[in-house]
Amino acid sequence: MTDVPFGVLLSGGLDSSLVASVVSRHLAEAKVAKQWGNKLHTFCIGLKGSPDLKAAKEVADYLGTVHHELHFTVQEGIDALEEVIYHIETYDVTTIRASTPMFLMSRKIKSLGVKMVLSGEGSDEIFGGYLYFHKAPNKKEFHEETCRKIKALHLYDCLRANKATSAWGVEARVPFLDKNFINVAMDIDPEWKMIRRDLGRIEKWVLRNAFDDEEKPYLPKHILYRQKEQFSDGVGYSWIDGLKDHANEHNAARLTVPGGPSIACSTAKAIEWDAAWSKNLDPSGRAALGVHDAAYEDTVEKSPASANPVADNGFSPALGESIIKTVASATAV
Repeated sequence: MTDVPFGVLLSGGLDSSLVASVVSRHLAEAKVAKQWGNKLHTFCIGLKGSPDLKAAKEVADYLGTVHHELHFTVQEGIDALEEVIYHIETYDVTTIRASTPMFLMSRKIKSLGVKMVLSGEGSDEIFGGYLYFHKAPNKKEFHEETCRKIKALHLYDCLRANKATSAWGVEARVPFLDKNFINVAMDIDPEWKMIRRDLGRIEKWVLRNAFDDEEKPYLPKHILYRQKEQFSDGVGYSWIDGLKDHANEHNAARLTVPGGPSIACSTAKAIEWDAAWSKNLDPSGRAALGVHDAAYEDTVEKSPASANPVADNGFSPALGESIIKTVASATAV
């Protein structure tokens, strides 16, 4: 695949940014891409002014990639819904709302002659990156929820990544789901993955810490510690709000298939972690009240990452090196 045009789907979030950073370094050192040279091409989509567009451009500028910024409107997304449902083969609300911008982006990527893209799916499931993991009561339940999420990936995020891209003849690869990386990551004591505000540990702290290199930074610090945003949130909250308005206008509740309670991509089991979640009607990450936005900023400020996170938290340097090596191996193109 190194002899064909490829790139990275870059949302500006932690996972896609790390993939882009590792691949960018690999290309600079190996110079393996014959058709596109040794500069990485990155792709991002969103409503104008969306958080992802801003963050992705900053990461692309930092890494020096050839960046392709794509815009869509709420109406363009709505117009594509039937086609998206046909290709994804599900009408799961969360999957479809995230698949639509990815579907539109893949169409543009195909028009550029790109054959393969790397994407950041899997990291949130492996490391407990979704905001509702802040409420995990203990490491046993935290670990069991990550296992449930990983086992269901083929029904949701991997389904989206695979079919939204393959609808246009583009292949999506997911480095975080490399078997070697999964083995390394799932052998980590769940205690290290848990969110601990008292210790300055935010979601996916282990992964962030592993790539927090002061001498040769992989990413700008505020990107490395950027809060988790669901893809369908990061492209612009107006997208979710527009979908809700469209559904209210065109669909009657009596004609829809009832779904179980969910909070920011949680499984039904995790609803038990907070009684208030059982009444939630908002499918976006904003529904993780007490975790999203302002409440999170305090945690970042307290994070010891800017000081000496390894010494302060007892994190094993060898474990960090193992994470970096397995990610690098998985992203090698």
